[in-house]
Amino acid sequence: MTAIYRSAAGAAAVRDRYDTLLDRWPVPSGRRTVRTRLGATFAVVSGPVDAPPVVALQGSGGTAAHWLPDIATLAGRLRVYAVDAPGEPGRTAEARPPLTSPAYAEWLDDVLDALELPRAAFLGTSLGGWWALDHALRRPARVTALALVNPAGIGRRRIAPLLKFAGYRLFGAWGRRRSLAMVAKGSPADPGRRAVGEFTFATFEHFKPRLEAIPVVPVERLRTLAMPTQAHFGAHDVLLDQRDAAAKLREAVPHADVRLAEDAGHFLPGWAGSVVTFLEGERS
Repeated sequence: MTAIYRSAAGAAAVRDRYDTLLDRWPVPSGRRTVRTRLGATFAVVSGPVDAPPVVALQGSGGTAAHWLPDIATLAGRLRVYAVDAPGEPGRTAEARPPLTSPAYAEWLDDVLDALELPRAAFLGTSLGGWWALDHALRRPARVTALALVNPAGIGRRRIAPLLKFAGYRLFGAWGRRRSLAMVAKGSPADPGRRAVGEFTFATFEHFKPRLEAIPVVPVERLRTLAMPTQAHFGAHDVLLDQRDAAAKLREAVPHADVRLAEDAGHFLPGWAGSVVTFLEGERS
């Protein structure tokens, strides 16, 4: 298995900072580690026990702490299982099978089984949106509803910003701030969202991101999505062409509630209340 950190000391530094963020979780929660075929998987569980269950998946280089700015809204009326994905920072196993394989759908099958969830809604952002979408396409019977926030895998990926981020990394703290400013375009500068963004970019000092291309889902596959679907896109996303993605999803899935925020980027604000209303209305 390829190491996902540049050093053992770097891995420890990321996990210590992650634990500090988790200690700021603003609502009552429990922490679970479950067994899957890809290894131990960590989740933070919040919200009323009898509320609709939602599996939340963060993006590349992210952890369950990604949901800190919005978890109070989400967990007010939903049972949220914020899961650390394999091969990413956090406290899940470092396995990183190819994205083109069925391994991630099988992993999520194991997660649902271990959490005793025959079916659940899925909430995913960025690469987490791709995992949620992939699971919905491969296992439609297990997905009650799909909520996507700036998902990867629908619109075209932008390469130029990735090259800029690689260059900025050479300039230490200044470079991290510059990268964060690019990605956070249009996002409010509230302390919680800024703390999560700073943690994510600091993580990349030690973390080796995936270099594998994220598969783009063809229109004909998107047309098979039958479950209720809501998707939020930021028109100024520097990483993904989300105008293209929004148009593609509207054409392929006419029943989907597709929203394009003209003044927002990759760190899309203001979606949580709409997602709660949508998912609460789609009880299994």
